[in-house]
Formats: sequence, C-alpha cells, structure tokens
Amino acid sequence: MVSLPHPSVLHAAVSAPCLCCRKGKDQFDNLEKHTQWGIDVLEKYIKFVKERTEIELSYAKQLRNLSKKYQPKKNSKEEEEYRYTSTRAFLATLNEMNDYAGQHEVISENMTSLITAELTRYVQELKQERKSHFHDGRKAQQHIETCWKQLEASKRRFERDCKEADRAQQYFEKMDADINVTKADVEKARQQAQLRHQMAEDSKAEYSSTLQKFNSEQHEHYYTHIPNIFQKIQEMEERRILRIGESMKTFAEVDRQVIPIIGKCLDEITKAAESVDHKNDSQMVIEAFKSGFEPPGDVDFEDFTQPMKRTVSESSLSNSRGDGKSEPKFGSKSKGKLWPFIKKNKGAGPEDFSNLPPEQRRKKLQQKVDELNRDIQKEMDSRDALTKMKDVYIKNPQMGDAASVDQRLAELGQNIEKLRLEVQKFEGWLAEVEGRLLARTEQPRRQSGVYEAQNPSGVNSCAQDRESSPDGSYTEEQSQETEMKVPATDFDDEFDDEEPLPTIGTCKALYTFEGQNEGTISVAEGEMLYVIEEDKGDGWTRIRRNEDEEGYVPTSYVEVYLDKNAKGAMTYI
Repeated sequence: MVSLPHPSVLHAAVSAPCLCCRKGKDQFDNLEKHTQWGIDVLEKYIKFVKERTEIELSYAKQLRNLSKKYQPKKNSKEEEEYRYTSTRAFLATLNEMNDYAGQHEVISENMTSLITAELTRYVQELKQERKSHFHDGRKAQQHIETCWKQLEASKRRFERDCKEADRAQQYFEKMDADINVTKADVEKARQQAQLRHQMAEDSKAEYSSTLQKFNSEQHEHYYTHIPNIFQKIQEMEERRILRIGESMKTFAEVDRQVIPIIGKCLDEITKAAESVDHKNDSQMVIEAFKSGFEPPGDVDFEDFTQPMKRTVSESSLSNSRGDGKSEPKFGSKSKGKLWPFIKKNKGAGPEDFSNLPPEQRRKKLQQKVDELNRDIQKEMDSRDALTKMKDVYIKNPQMGDAASVDQRLAELGQNIEKLRLEVQKFEGWLAEVEGRLLARTEQPRRQSGVYEAQNPSGVNSCAQDRESSPDGSYTEEQSQETEMKVPATDFDDEFDDEEPLPTIGTCKALYTFEGQNEGTISVAEGEMLYVIEEDKGDGWTRIRRNEDEEGYVPTSYVEVYLDKNAKGAMTYI
C-alpha cells in the first residue's frame, strides 16, 4: 500500500501566500494614491508660479503705463517746466520706474522659462514613469496570483486523488474479506485500488513540482521584483520632492538676481532726488520773471479842487529822476511797469541767445521782438492819448494846460526811439538766424527802426504782423508761417560757411530721438557719435555723425564721454 500525507497538511502549506498577495496589493494601492497626491502638489505649485508671473506682468504693465502717463508731452508747455532740478528729478524717477518695470518683466520671463515650463515638462515625464512602475507592479502581482491559483488547483487534485485511492483501498479490503465474493471480483477491486493509488502518486508528484515552482516564484516576487519596483517608485518620489525643492530655490533666485538692478534703479532715484537744488530752482524762477527795472516812484497828488486849472498828473510809473522809465496813458490806473529798452543782463546767457540751438534761438529772438513791439505799441497808445488830450486843452484852455504834457510826450518819443533801436538789433540777430540779410527795406514789418514818431500805424502793423499769444509765445501757425518764408538752404549755407568744430569726446545714444526741428539731428538708440559742443546749461548737446551731419540732441538722451583733457567721463541721465 502507498502512504500519502493528509490533505490538511498540504492545505496549510499553501494558505499563507494568499494573505501575502492581498497585503502586497494593498500596499500598491496606498503607494499609487500617495504618488498621485505628489503629482497634484507639483501641479498646484506650477499653477502658483504661473499666477505669480501673471501678477508680475500686470504690475510691470501698470508701472509702464504710470510712467508714460506722467511723461511730459512733446512740444508742450510741460517740457519747459522740466528745466528745474525738481522736475528733472521727477522725470528721472519716471525713467527709472520704467526700468524698474522691466525687471518685473524679467522676473516673469525667468519664472516662466525656468520653473513653469520645466516643471510642466517634468510632470508629464513623471506621470509616464509612475504609470510604467505601477504597471510592472500589477503585472508581477498578477503573475504571483496566477502561480498561486495553479498551486491551489494542483493541491485540490492531489487531495481528490488521495481520497479516491483511500476509498478504493477500503473497498478492496472489504471484498477480499468476504468469502461470498468471487475471486474475479476481488482481483478487479485490487486492480482498481492500485490504479487509484497510482493516480494519487502522479498527483503528488505534480503537486510537489508545482509547489516548488511557486515557492521559487514567490521568493523571486517578494525578494527581487517587488523590492525593485518599490525602489524605483521611491527614487521617483524622491526626485519629485527634490525637484520641487529646487524649483522653490529657483523661485527665490529669480527674484534675487534682479535685486541689484532694482537697487540700482532705486539708487538712481535717490541720486536724482539728491540733485534737487532749491537755490538753483529759485534762482531760475528769479531769472525767468525778473523785470530788471527799478520800482516806480511815488504817486503825485492830483488836485481836483481846481478843475479848470489842474495839470496833467504823472502816473504811478513816473518819477523825477528821468532815468528812461516810461509812463502809461494819462489818467490810467495800470500797474507799474518799466519799458525794457535798456539792455537786460540776467546772467543766464548771451543777450542774443547764441547759446541755444538755432530753432530755439529763433523762437527766443522772435519772442523778444514781439515783446518789444508790444511795448512800442503801448508807448504809442500813451502818446496818442496825450496828443488828443493836448488838442482838447488847446481848444478848451479851461480844462488844463496844454504845455504840461509836452515833457511827457518828449519822454515817450525817446522811449519809442530806444525801443525801435532794440527791435532793430534783435531783428538783425533774427534775420541772421533765419538766413536773411539785415537790410530789408522791402519788408516794413522787419524795419521798425526807420519808422517815424508821426507814423504810429507802421508800428501798429508791425505788432499785428507779429501777433502772439498772451504769454508771449508763438502759436504753431505763426511758427510754420515763419519757416515757410525762410528757405531751408539759407540755414544750411550758414553752417557750411562755418569752420567745423573739433571733437571733444564721444557719446552713446541712450534712447531714439527724432530730430524734427531745425538744427537738431536724429539718433538711434545705441548709436555712437562725436561730441563737438558740451551742454551749456540749456539741456542740449551738439554732436556730429560725419562731416555732413551734425546738430543738437537733448543731453538726457545721450551718455557723454569726454576726452582725457576734460574732467573725465560724464553721464547725463
């Protein structure tokens, strides 16, 4: 008889793997959830950085719009206001704020390229790697479960065959003990018992082989495949954690890289603020608005108790010194003003404005001529009023003494003659700038010096021809009319006759400048040119590109490097 192990022992030997497989599957589920959470954290950080870049771009755009909003408009009165140190400091602040905005754009660009784009690409790679690892894990798990199922099937077959062999053995023994059973039946029962025992032996061998194979696969599964997969998942997760830490470091470094430039912008703003000179600004206001005349004398008493014999009283602008100060019309209550026929010396530059660019010099001279013509007109109005009053006194002696106004009329005539000489002098400089000859008898508007005191209409027409706005500045239509009357070649010929100025250094254009006015020159940002005349305090520098191209550009638009014989490199920004 064949001895077989009890099936319960075999069942205990293969029951443990089922529990291990279940626990391994649970661990895979937990790891899968955790790694998915890690990817969600990474994507959340990418979204955070992306929103930060959008905020930086929006902030930079708002700063640029703010700087542009408060920039002075071209060809407007605001440009004149920027000659003061305080307003120039404000303009420098606006320019620096523009650069400051540029640094926030740099932050946005660097964060987008170094963090957002890189992490987005890494997340896609991470998802593929994670999918691959868990696919391998599930495949290994399915393989060990399949092996275990095969072992279970082999075990159940072996158990069934053992039971069948045991029943066949018992039946054979029963038949063999029964004397009533034929020998043939006993032999048949014996053969059946031997067959069942052989089948049980074959099942035993198959089960033993399957069990050995399963144990080998299980050992390989738990000691090789699964540890390798878990190791790869661990390394993947550690790389993810390390990558997000490096991205946070980059996040800080991107900000830190622009701090020196932002600090430089703030230093320039501080430097501009420190350049504010209240004394200088106050002096500029004084130079711009001072009259240069002495205060008016005392007001004479007008005696109205003798209406038939009263004399023409002197106005609030008359005094007894007779130093060339003019008076308004008789009986007027105008504010005190002294007529500017005496040469003024403000200390701000030459009287002929030769320190200014040609176009600016022409405007200044034009304004000066207009101012003098207005003064002449006022003097002539006063003289006409006194002349009419004198005629009334002559016709009606009881109203006043006609001889009392003669002295005043003589003073007005002298004042008018002096003002005409001043007009002639400034018109000569103006004609020189405009490329015209001094002698222009055919143009009465430019020849106010030949007018006689008996021809007030001539001065009237001169003043009307040069009509300007209340503040003395020319309107755009008048400036264009003057430019149309002057041939463009005259100005060019004047420059051609001059000896070329030597270069005193070089300069680099910080910004693009479109030289639209006469005497200016267009430059492109980054262009290198030669300096032939320094800024003389008017905000303009004269430069040269080549032998045929030279002109003025705003000093704030260029960075000037003087030669070694000067004090050194000077930067105007």
